[in-house]
Amino acid sequence: MTDIRAYEQSGDAGFGDYVALLKPRVMSLVVFTALVGLLAAPVSVHPFIAFTAVLFIALGGGASGALNMWWDSDIDRVMRRTRGRPIPSGRIEPGEALGLGLGLSVISVTMLGLASNWLAAALLAFTIFFYVVIYSMWLKRTTPQNIVIGGAAGAFPPMIGWAVATGGVSIESVLMFALIFMWTPPHFWSLALFMKSDYADAKVPMLTVTHGRKSTRTHILVYTLLLAPVALAAGFTSIGGPVYLAASLVLNAIFLTGAWRIWRRDEATAEADKYAVEKKVFGFSLVYLFLHFSAFLVEAVLHGYGLGGW
Repeated sequence: MTDIRAYEQSGDAGFGDYVALLKPRVMSLVVFTALVGLLAAPVSVHPFIAFTAVLFIALGGGASGALNMWWDSDIDRVMRRTRGRPIPSGRIEPGEALGLGLGLSVISVTMLGLASNWLAAALLAFTIFFYVVIYSMWLKRTTPQNIVIGGAAGAFPPMIGWAVATGGVSIESVLMFALIFMWTPPHFWSLALFMKSDYADAKVPMLTVTHGRKSTRTHILVYTLLLAPVALAAGFTSIGGPVYLAASLVLNAIFLTGAWRIWRRDEATAEADKYAVEKKVFGFSLVYLFLHFSAFLVEAVLHGYGLGGW
């Protein structure tokens, strides 16, 4: 039987390795929020333009992922969560990832501009730049505010989708951006609480490393409190409505309850139950964002937005 370690060191990559290089889980969130931003806009979009726009936004998200993996391959080798990725495991060379990321960046931005408009393309280009240069190369390794500021990179897709449909930026797209931006810190910090030594081993100044777990728990509660009014505010714009407001009230009540439970815990209790509460809150944070944007989509259907071309 072939030695798995020998295969991993051979540099022979399969199709799945190149897919993994594009961070498909992150890409799925990019695609979904961009699509919602496009369909929530109060204008009709031709189905071909919508399809191609979302495709090129997805490619741009994949480009960001490949460039991030290229840059972070050194710390990915250290962290247990990431050491199996294509580059640290030896299946893909760093230069391949760099070339793929740069190529997809140029293709995605150029084709999005040609397929829709150049504002949307410029926003996509800035998103890639922000994620790779501002977050990955600068903030991630220098400040515990890495997630706070860097969260903007993941918040741009609905703005890009909105720009594809309308050719502009509005309070609605800004609020969709703000929802993801404010959601990102409590989402990632709840993960950091039960990742234990990974970030410390990789010398990444995550808040849990620089300020300790007690401070991180306080930050999660504060940011969740700040998130709730941002989420609810979107319900009073053209992308909101009774369905969205009802869903947001319930989701924020649950998220705040979870953040409160995290804040009240000490490390001895968390260690004893293997960070069960923190893991539940992290898992719910994913549901929280998905259901908010699903509610935007329901309201778009009820309003008849973005469907005229369909």
